[in-house]
Amino acid sequence: MMAKQFETIALIGIGLIGSSIAREIKDKGLAGSVTVSTRSDATLKRAEALNLGDRYTTSAADAVKNADLVIVSVPVGASGAVAAEIAPHLKPGAIVTDVGSTKGSVIAQMAPHMPEGVHFIPGHPIAGTEYSGPDAGFIGLFKGRWCILTPLPDTDETAKAKLRGFWETLGSMVDDMDPEHHDKVLAIVSHLPHIIAYNIVGTADDLEAVTESEVIKYSASGFRDFTRLAASDPTMWRDVCLHNKDAILEMLARFSEDLAYLQRAIRWGDGDKLFDLFTRTRAIRRSIVQAGQDTDMADFGRHAMDQK
Repeated sequence: MMAKQFETIALIGIGLIGSSIAREIKDKGLAGSVTVSTRSDATLKRAEALNLGDRYTTSAADAVKNADLVIVSVPVGASGAVAAEIAPHLKPGAIVTDVGSTKGSVIAQMAPHMPEGVHFIPGHPIAGTEYSGPDAGFIGLFKGRWCILTPLPDTDETAKAKLRGFWETLGSMVDDMDPEHHDKVLAIVSHLPHIIAYNIVGTADDLEAVTESEVIKYSASGFRDFTRLAASDPTMWRDVCLHNKDAILEMLARFSEDLAYLQRAIRWGDGDKLFDLFTRTRAIRRSIVQAGQDTDMADFGRHAMDQK
């Protein structure tokens, strides 16, 4: 158990990220009490069955009353509605943050509703799996992963330091970043890979000559890895595409140009260009492993399945 950091924490949304935060708070004793809020009665009952909080409500407005820290974990398209609902009920000095993977849109939606005296500090823990819902969360999700804060120009430094300390206690490494820069970075490292995965899996599904049984039966590791990304929450990724469209379209245009270059190399049998590209990209993979952001286990550790 660690020292209590906040008297009351309100979690608005209790999916993978929210439920993982809840488990960490409970495990480490970081709050006197935790209030869990979600619109779905069924999801709320499941969160209660999992003992993720101390108080449960379908009203976000009710949840934030007297909360010292409010963490909004909803699809980014719902951020503005949540902010409007909770704003009149936030106490002075409260810290409000979010976990959305687009920041410019979230700030535009939420900041206008934040009352004077409340510290709004947008955030994005870069961690997750393809699973969703309160059962998907687990302790350790944030360990060794980055959490990006995108503070506004007038952000209170003491409040920011307290939020930074909270994420560090959960195991995250924390960086500050300009919101626009964040959205461009995430467009290439997260949003574009997911869009490509959705598209590739969708293409395989659309091919009349390839039956569903053949796609599943003969899926090699490449296609199998794409299906993991393509299994991510549809609502969340719909909102990401709609709310970071400028940065995503910019990266898609660059990707299309590079794809055309690759297409020409294959068409004309230019092995040197292909070898150069594959060598450079292999080095990126090794850098990610060296940075501790993935494992270097053979086949991503899948050989462990043979032991089951």
